[in-house]
Amino acid sequence: MSWQTRTGRVQWSLVVSLVVAGVSCCRATPAWAEPAPRLVVTSPVSPPEWALLERELLRANSGACAEFFAKYFDERGWLLCVERWGGDDGPDDAIENCNDWPLVHALGGHDEVLTLYRRAWEGHLRQYTLARTTEVPFARDGMYYKEFPVTMDWLHNGEGLTVFNLQGLSDPGNVPFQQRVRRFAGFYMNEDPGAPNYDPEHRLIRSLFNGSRGPLLRKATAVDWAGDPIEVKGRFRLGHGEDSYEAMLQHFQDYNDIIGDHPQNLLATSLPLNAYLLTGEAKYRQWVLEYVDAWCERARANGGILPSNIGLDGTIGGAAGGKWYGGVYGWGFTVFDPGSGKPANRNTVGLGVVGFLNAYLLTGNLRYIDTWRGQIDAVNAQGRLIEGKKQYPRMYGDEGWYDFQPTPYDQGLLEVAYLSQRPEDLARLAGHPWLEYLAGRNTNYPVQALRADLAQVRSRVQGMRADTTTPDTRLSDDPMAYNPASVGSLVSLMLGGIHPAHRGSVLHARLRYFDPEARRAGLPDDVAALVDTLTADRVAVQLVNTSPLHRRRVLVQAGAYGEHRFDSVRTDDDRETGLGGRLLEVILEPGCGTRLDFRMSRSVTSWKPTLQFPWNRD
Repeated sequence: MSWQTRTGRVQWSLVVSLVVAGVSCCRATPAWAEPAPRLVVTSPVSPPEWALLERELLRANSGACAEFFAKYFDERGWLLCVERWGGDDGPDDAIENCNDWPLVHALGGHDEVLTLYRRAWEGHLRQYTLARTTEVPFARDGMYYKEFPVTMDWLHNGEGLTVFNLQGLSDPGNVPFQQRVRRFAGFYMNEDPGAPNYDPEHRLIRSLFNGSRGPLLRKATAVDWAGDPIEVKGRFRLGHGEDSYEAMLQHFQDYNDIIGDHPQNLLATSLPLNAYLLTGEAKYRQWVLEYVDAWCERARANGGILPSNIGLDGTIGGAAGGKWYGGVYGWGFTVFDPGSGKPANRNTVGLGVVGFLNAYLLTGNLRYIDTWRGQIDAVNAQGRLIEGKKQYPRMYGDEGWYDFQPTPYDQGLLEVAYLSQRPEDLARLAGHPWLEYLAGRNTNYPVQALRADLAQVRSRVQGMRADTTTPDTRLSDDPMAYNPASVGSLVSLMLGGIHPAHRGSVLHARLRYFDPEARRAGLPDDVAALVDTLTADRVAVQLVNTSPLHRRRVLVQAGAYGEHRFDSVRTDDDRETGLGGRLLEVILEPGCGTRLDFRMSRSVTSWKPTLQFPWNRD
């Protein structure tokens, strides 16, 4: 451990009727229906460096996000930019400027962060509902319809839903959020007759382009992807390096074959998953598992590899001339990139891992993780010696495997290793700094990672302050380079979790925290947390109250959504106490701290994971 306790005590009490041998019980009525044992920590500690850095990083993130909002958004929450439709720059990019803000707040950042990203979300929905195209047919009446993209691929839909899919961590009681969770899930469950995206007979999403106006069941054009004509040279700097609208069209000229299902569409499973976490209604869980199971079957039928096209008749490659590797963003999707003047490989099958993570969260069944690991193994089995060195492919075309690289194919490997906790999976990630720290071989990692995120906040704020673009020379993705929210270190160190990335995923974490006095998500003021041990059935966390003046209360939850169970906890006095629930209340006296070593069962099926705060649960 990186800090030492002085003489002190750990006191236990239990609320309601939970009984643990040898521990005195208190029958006081809790502030929430779910039983939560109470631990009082009176062991003084000198605040360690990591704890002070965590609190400073939360403060810096909160202040920097407020400054960013003041510069790039107006009072309505509209982004100050030129609104466009398209894969280069479009509605999804507008709200991506608030990526990670939900995590800042859910970890313990200032309440203003929640207020601001909620305003930005509401504002961008209105802004892009009113924004219309002239040349792109399906967006002429609005780029959003029913507050959702009219029809677009899930590389972009997922990016645009990153903020929304994490809003429930802090804001599950928000009525518009509750309505949208159900409506958005309904677009993929045939609950909206205007959005027949899903074929329940063949268990497929009918097109790579899908949304609130349903699937696009024709070949896509470059205009569908690039949007309306726009002046570029001397005015905008496009992210893909194009210097004219003609180059934008050239970029997308081969993005045609979108009919049929693609693993990218597995990102859509986060919508019914969020609806299930909010409502507990079985239909949402059933849909997620039905759709992911269909992809498991397709992988088994295709030698362990997810095909990149499923025809409308349910056959592998059925809309791509029988080629399992066909279609836009498929295993064989190599196109000319006008920005670089070279061919570019654009295989996005790896995004599909999100669906498998979602199915695992709902079931705890490792067969979903096994399916994804099987794809990694199947691709790497095609490795070969090239110029005397072993290399591994990333792409497959008419001539077989290509795009060989010196490192093994590893898309989704971190997620596989994190959830399986198998030594052989973790061994494949040898050298990963966070995993090395958890294995006891990189003790300086917490301080290094936190300082790196603080440096990133500083760098992005400097870039933002130096940005001289004006709203009429700014595209919606331009401010993203200066979005100061930097929480990667906090997600791993505080929660024992993996960052959900910017793809519309939910959060996967071993722990989460609530402030019962402020009645909000996140650690209370002054409290810091450091997960220092993580195994299949164990997590250990150090909790510190950095304030020498104020007592702090924190609820520790097993899992991001209460999907896990605490079986027992061992405290600093080396006493192990049985728990059997998913909550533990910890009262930290001023300047005190402790280390809690939990034994736990993961993904317990006897209770439902939930977005509801502990005091709002039935």
